[in-house]
Amino acid sequence: MAGLQAGAPTPQSITVHNQSKILEISFSDGSEFRIPFELMRVYSPSAEVQGHGPGQAVLQTGKRQVTLNALEPVGNYAVQPFFSDGHDTGIFSWDYLYFLGSEQEKLWADYTARLDAAGVQRDAPMPGKGAGSCASH
Repeated sequence: MAGLQAGAPTPQSITVHNQSKILEISFSDGSEFRIPFELMRVYSPSAEVQGHGPGQAVLQTGKRQVTLNALEPVGNYAVQPFFSDGHDTGIFSWDYLYFLGSEQEKLWADYTARLDAAGVQRDAPMPGKGAGSCASH
């Protein structure tokens, strides 16, 4: 998980738009981002999504309709989203939210390429949890 780097921009406002499935966030450097919940869910920093080491990330599918049931503060450095699909183990630091917002175009392109390489559709349901799934969720 990325921490809060000294001098890094901090959020000035955070608004959850469940109808449009967007997290709107503005930062102290004047940057404003509209981050789709799907992007947040697909790139959750949790071990369930990222794995426990390099090359262990789990490709997420079927997340286009995911919403936020809650968004809880974590200290003064992050928020923890509670997604409608039950995922609630990712802690999103301010740095990580800034990264998601500023790199959206590249992240969507990477996600699409990974879907294509795996031969799966974006809206395909996630396969059932098997022996290799993270026990923390």
